[in-house]
Amino acid sequence: MARAALQLGVRDLASAANVSPTTITRLERGEPLYSRTIEAIRTALEAAGVEFIAENGGGAGVRLRK
Repeated sequence: MARAALQLGVRDLASAANVSPTTITRLERGEPLYSRTIEAIRTALEAAGVEFIAENGGGAGVRLRK
């Protein structure tokens, strides 16, 4: 959802996070990844303007920074 909100392709996000496009695809499929890999992807998304919203009864989510 975060990648789509930023209108980033798989390869764009992979490049920003310094991981392979296959890794992004695996994440989006829900396959297990190393925590450091997930953190690299999260950091790249946050640097691009995504805010992750904690679960507050309605479920976790994302939004773009204003």
